Amino acid sequence: MPIPSRAALVDHLVRSRIAGDVATPRDNNLSHYRKLANGDRHYWLGLELGDRWSDEQDVLAVMAERCGVSDDPGHRQGQDTIDPELTVDALERMAARLRKAADAKERVLFATGHPGGLLDVHRQTAAALRAAGCEIVRIPGGLFADEGMVFQFADVAMLERGATLWHTHSPAPMAAILDAMAREGRPLPDLVVADHGWAGCAGQRGLDSIGYADCNDPALFIGEAEGTLQVTVPLDDHVTDPRFYEPMTAYLLDAAGLTSAE
Repeated sequence: MPIPSRAALVDHLVRSRIAGDVATPRDNNLSHYRKLANGDRHYWLGLELGDRWSDEQDVLAVMAERCGVSDDPGHRQGQDTIDPELTVDALERMAARLRKAADAKERVLFATGHPGGLLDVHRQTAAALRAAGCEIVRIPGGLFADEGMVFQFADVAMLERGATLWHTHSPAPMAAILDAMAREGRPLPDLVVADHGWAGCAGQRGLDSIGYADCNDPALFIGEAEGTLQVTVPLDDHVTDPRFYEPMTAYLLDAAGLTSAE
């Protein structure tokens, strides 16, 4: 995969609808912001937000700043956006944290609640860090959460139900991993690279956590704003072809100085 320039990546993100005019409609975004503000923990993604975000307009303001959605509260229907420049800015922040992990040979745990979209992004990143000397955390066996099995495939932890990789926002699978590691007396990860509740749970427990989030998942952006997560990259987390993420991953690993390692 050739390494795109920043301008070429921005163009690709817009053309593939990873950013720019994304598929997620405005009314869906606003509904999720409202539910988070109303205390629905499904939308907190493992974070403990208390009553600090009980005004949905405050949530909208964070999302406009960090994700690039429209800041107009009167815009209730139709198209919404992710700013591709913010996506690349966040990728570069993520790259800096990955470089730190590689330099220190850290223990890194990868996990995804969006295997249909982001599995290969995480897999390639894990392979590059392993080549650079990091330990990719091997999760304990026999773990269950949310009526499914927590297991690891291609170095990435996921939830499986009925022989199907499961799309989940829940923090429970990550909690099962971290609790089992603690019971076994194993050192916890130095860094977690994830999304959805996997990233939120890790950050809430005080681990360095970086990851990806869509414009209808405001909690991780709030987590970054509050300092609970280190980096949240805004993107559509399930576009029509997962190969569309390959230029983004190539850019990320190159910015982290991990291309030669991989």
